[in-house]
Amino acid sequence: MSQKRILVIADSDSSGVSGLEADQKVIAAHGCYAVTATTALTAHGPGDVLETCSPSVAFVKAAIDGCFDGGGVEVVKIGFLASAEIVQIVVDALRRHGPRFVVVDPVVVSMSGTRLLSDEAVHIIHTQLLPLTTVLTLSISEAVLLLDKAGALHQPDVRSLDDLTQLAKALYSLGPDFVLLKGGQLPLTGNLDVPKHDSDKQVIVDVLYDGTDVSLIKTAYVGASLPLGVEYAFASAIASNLVLGDAVPLATRKACRYVEAGISKGKGLIDYFHSTYTLPFSPRYFIEYLLNREDVKPVWHAHVHHDFVKRIGDGTLPVEKFKGYLAQDYLFLVQFARAKALSAYKTNSMEDIAAGAEEILHIQREMSLHLDYCAEFGLSKKEVEKQEEHQACTAYTRYVLDIAHSESWFALQMAFAPCLLGYGIIARRLWDDPETVKEQGNRYWKWIQNYVADDYRAAVEAGEAILEQHASLQSPSQIESLVKIFIHATKMETGFWDMGNE
Repeated sequence: MSQKRILVIADSDSSGVSGLEADQKVIAAHGCYAVTATTALTAHGPGDVLETCSPSVAFVKAAIDGCFDGGGVEVVKIGFLASAEIVQIVVDALRRHGPRFVVVDPVVVSMSGTRLLSDEAVHIIHTQLLPLTTVLTLSISEAVLLLDKAGALHQPDVRSLDDLTQLAKALYSLGPDFVLLKGGQLPLTGNLDVPKHDSDKQVIVDVLYDGTDVSLIKTAYVGASLPLGVEYAFASAIASNLVLGDAVPLATRKACRYVEAGISKGKGLIDYFHSTYTLPFSPRYFIEYLLNREDVKPVWHAHVHHDFVKRIGDGTLPVEKFKGYLAQDYLFLVQFARAKALSAYKTNSMEDIAAGAEEILHIQREMSLHLDYCAEFGLSKKEVEKQEEHQACTAYTRYVLDIAHSESWFALQMAFAPCLLGYGIIARRLWDDPETVKEQGNRYWKWIQNYVADDYRAAVEAGEAILEQHASLQSPSQIESLVKIFIHATKMETGFWDMGNE
């Protein structure tokens, strides 16, 4: 287990559904170590609280200071604070000790809608605690109460995604560095519209806001009845990801996926240990994790937003440059097909062999369409095939072939991945971009259409499924090696765009 320590300041729940008990399970599932300061004790029976009591303010202060004095606390996760006096003790302790990250889930309203804190306590939270907060995460009802008491509530009736976004922005004005507003109380349609009927409810959207950018984290709506413990897992999952080194946007997104997977596998209670969390991503979200890593994002952005593809989108790319790219792309596909054949050779699974064979046939069909497209630009098959490989083409394809010879079958799939994912993402973005010149106004419009077509999308989805399936079978150290291959292959793919701009 990692010695990364998280101080949890919250109540104790004898049922284990919420409070310190739930936090400790989440933190352990992430391979971290929890130290605690107890703000209240609750005795729970079936569906009811039987008895509560609060430790003295002096005890809470001593527990917090003792945890900090023990060393190693970089992140503090704050949950239910039972009184105004305890809120003030916590604020003073944060100022004294200055932890690197503070994650606050204020728990001002219970799951049943009962208000839990006095006006004085809420006042100290929004005036003193939130300005010390790195990530504030809370529900819609809690956000409305907090903003109302702060005199900053401009939209009390939250009915749409726009309302949800505005609420997150209003919360940001209270001082936290980031706001994660949980949208579980506002299910939306698949198009993120307001549902007219219960059957229209398909998506839950959590909104992350940092003062500049709004990020939407979408998960499937699974009904009004959720496993117990769901609402209490987000903040401690975020805290765990932060102490393990993730930036806030990735930490929050991973936390949402962690909770989502726990819901799908939980039976009445959230499954905290659904993945034993040795891997840094939840099942079915490897690609999302990959593209949001801090070491991948700048390389990937440079690739999918390259000037070459921008000029395809607006139609300003000189035709001779495009013709040169087309010829090199055909030569690239020849080598790519060779690598795909080696991919089939490297596996003992008939399913994977068949998938590799189908991919080669798809490349063959793509090359036929490619030649038809070349002909439209005055390039015959003979002219294309007599072209000398550009150094960028040789560098990229031989790198892939080298991986095919020297690395594992799945490492080869990761070398293919930038091409697999990139063309579909680029074409989809250009297709949706209102600034893209379309139809007859853009001689390259057909190129965009080819990569948003159903057959190409189907090939991409099949490839994505293979990546997701096999990524979950890797070890953490293997994942790191595979990410390095992906980054290098992406740089090689970007070199192909650089070639097109020469």
